[in-house]
Amino acid sequence: MWSFDSDKAGAIAAGFTSELGEWKVVADETAPSRSNVLAQLAKNSGSTYNLTLVGGVAYKDLRLSVMMKAVAGSEDQGGGLVWRAKDAKNYYICRYNPLEDNFRVYKVANGQRSQLDSVDVKAPAAWHTLEVEMVGSHIECSFDGKKSLDVKDSTFQDGGKIGLWTKSDA
Repeated sequence: MWSFDSDKAGAIAAGFTSELGEWKVVADETAPSRSNVLAQLAKNSGSTYNLTLVGGVAYKDLRLSVMMKAVAGSEDQGGGLVWRAKDAKNYYICRYNPLEDNFRVYKVANGQRSQLDSVDVKAPAAWHTLEVEMVGSHIECSFDGKKSLDVKDSTFQDGGKIGLWTKSDA
């Protein structure tokens, strides 16, 4: 479990690497853990996938969750979890996008993103919990405690890194 309260504001969180984007610890008094969060601050455009990974870990079968809040982005506000990541061009992602009112799971293979499943979600602007569980090739994703996505994919069969993701200016 990570909390960013002991990390230095204005720097990347301990143990994380910024693969793409500008990831920094910032104060947010609305944070469920009070008071620091890890935020993506770059104002990228188009299909830029901002990515931060946790170094020194490799997970295959896992249950992973994050509390996230969309705070900015006129082009996109999508953000979520990454797992079984080999590098910045190969990983799974489940993400929520309040601008599109949807929750989706994708794979990114050789830099090309492919949607595996999607569900419409209308939720208030607030903190939301995204959770993924993957065992073997079976992926289940939940939004605020409700299982919403259920797929099978065997593209990435080995363990990999975990991390966080946003798109363009989110």
